[in-house]
Amino acid sequence: MGERVNGMNGAEAMVRQLEAQGVTHIFGLCGDTTLPFYDAMLQLDHGITHVLTRDERSACYMADGYSRVTGRVGVCEGPSGGGATYILPGLIEANESSYAVLSITTDISVASYGKYPLTQVDQEALMRPLTKWNTVISRADHIPRMVRAAFRAMTTGRPGSAHLGLPYDIQYDAVPPEDIWADPALASYPAQRAAPAPGAAEAAVEAILSAKAPLVVCGGGVVIAGAMGELAQFVEALDLAVATSISGQGALADTHPLCLGVVGSNGGTDETWEMMESADLVIFMGCRAGSTTTARWEQPKPGQRIVHIDSDPMVIGANYPTEVGVVADLQLALSAMNAALQGRSLPQFGGAARIADIKARKFARFDTLAQRSGDQIRPEMVIDALNTLLPETATVVSDPGTSCPYWSAYGKLTLPGRRFITNRAHGALGYALSAALGAWFGRPDSKVVGLMGDGSFAFACGELETVARTGAPVTYIVLSNASFGWIKASQRDDCDKRYYNVDFNRTDQAMVAAGFGIKSYSVSEPAQLDATLAEALAFDGPTLVDVRCQPLEEAAAPVRRWMG
Repeated sequence: MGERVNGMNGAEAMVRQLEAQGVTHIFGLCGDTTLPFYDAMLQLDHGITHVLTRDERSACYMADGYSRVTGRVGVCEGPSGGGATYILPGLIEANESSYAVLSITTDISVASYGKYPLTQVDQEALMRPLTKWNTVISRADHIPRMVRAAFRAMTTGRPGSAHLGLPYDIQYDAVPPEDIWADPALASYPAQRAAPAPGAAEAAVEAILSAKAPLVVCGGGVVIAGAMGELAQFVEALDLAVATSISGQGALADTHPLCLGVVGSNGGTDETWEMMESADLVIFMGCRAGSTTTARWEQPKPGQRIVHIDSDPMVIGANYPTEVGVVADLQLALSAMNAALQGRSLPQFGGAARIADIKARKFARFDTLAQRSGDQIRPEMVIDALNTLLPETATVVSDPGTSCPYWSAYGKLTLPGRRFITNRAHGALGYALSAALGAWFGRPDSKVVGLMGDGSFAFACGELETVARTGAPVTYIVLSNASFGWIKASQRDDCDKRYYNVDFNRTDQAMVAAGFGIKSYSVSEPAQLDATLAEALAFDGPTLVDVRCQPLEEAAAPVRRWMG
């Protein structure tokens, strides 16, 4: 082991460099290769809160939820070998969803490379296809510069995830203290925003003003860029309708008169799809125009004009011939587009009136299903109750299963911004339980609600111990139907009701949660739903409500196409 210089070794340098980058929370799980790092976390005075998790996947999902609500880098860590492989799902989700998440996985000693040590795996090769930036550090004095490089990669351009491998032996080697510094511009993201090329924003405005029935379709990029105010100013000036992808929810408040809501195969409805079909020009903003939002590229059709604005030049023109492409940060692009509207006589596109009619018809159908009638709870009842009970500043986190399309279609949050979180890039089950806790650490003054099916619950219920240990006042709602409902509904439609290996035994999720020390409830009668949810939401501590509800294959789910 190298000698320490001025009391700083590699592990301590990692802590100090993360501190310099503005890190306040780390989510992670201990391991033998992590011993020096944990010892440094214990002995140094750094102000970073470390949250011990029960597996590495959960740690990465917590960092993801934290990052989404704060706009800062979420940091997770885990040990070598199995720890590195377990952390992968969260890294690829954050990267593909354009959120800045850093994973630090400690590793076997550099000195033992190639000698078949326990837990050896090529971490650099493992992480390469899943991250925006990635390296295994080979020298202790490289630690500060590699952390700085990771933060620059994660926060600039299209945000994404990064990975740092930290071998055991270099954690003991010397690092010059004067190399601990950070660029404060990278404390949040997007950092170092790119403005549109001269004339590009003006060309986009000219195309929009020449249309008869334009429609904006926002993806997650609008909220990531913090461009909600600029978007509202632009569309209000033109009475221009705004649809969103699931990830784009919050670009406008759900209750804004120009917010059409989610369009596409998941969370979209026939009513909202009408505007996609009738639009003569579609303006994609921070949206990849992928399979879900376009119902597997059913709309726009050939002949519909396309304007596309995104910070990532690769998505523009990838799926559609694009009349005007603007490569820029959404906040800067919309600011330039607003400037281009000044002093002009502007057309009014009638978006608010059209949306009012569409929403009236959509919610009339919803309201019928949401009535507390019958002998079983329907998912619509749960969403309706939450619309009434949740405070304005609530944060809703959902797994991609049963709860996601229902909330996306019918949830009503009255504030713009990242108030609804779901893992739409890869849709792995087991996300919401952990991500909701991470979101609470990032936004502790917000009431956080985690929605999931019972299939998702079983993926992650061990993390309820972490929730109980932290005392976080998160309310979890499990929609229990004793099956992998999304696949069962798909087998109903695509396989002529040939159900195979999608059902499992009924579990008492409330009893499981109680075993972890969570105050829990179980409800199966529509008449008891509202009072149960109200009590759970009001409790000053973690709660879980097991809702025995209508199976998805029997429900009128807002899903236009099950296969993504």
